[in-house]
Amino acid sequence: MQIQVVVTGRSYHLAEGLPDMLSLPDGADLDAALAALAKDLPEGESFPASCLVAVSGEHVGTIGRHPARNLRDGDELVLFAPVAGG
Repeated sequence: MQIQVVVTGRSYHLAEGLPDMLSLPDGADLDAALAALAKDLPEGESFPASCLVAVSGEHVGTIGRHPARNLRDGDELVLFAPVAGG
């Protein structure tokens, strides 16, 4: 199945080497998608645990804390690292 990937916010620069589309086996879950993306990050880099996660427009938690969720072909996975400051 194909999952669209969007990375924005504080960690957007990490997305330079990430695919816009992620190919996963049918029945893959959110953890499998996050693990696949983590493998494509530059050495020594990782998404912050506080990075927000949305699947097809629905907020599902953070990278560090989210429920188990199966993905479907065509889902959009958005990772948004909040920006703090004023």
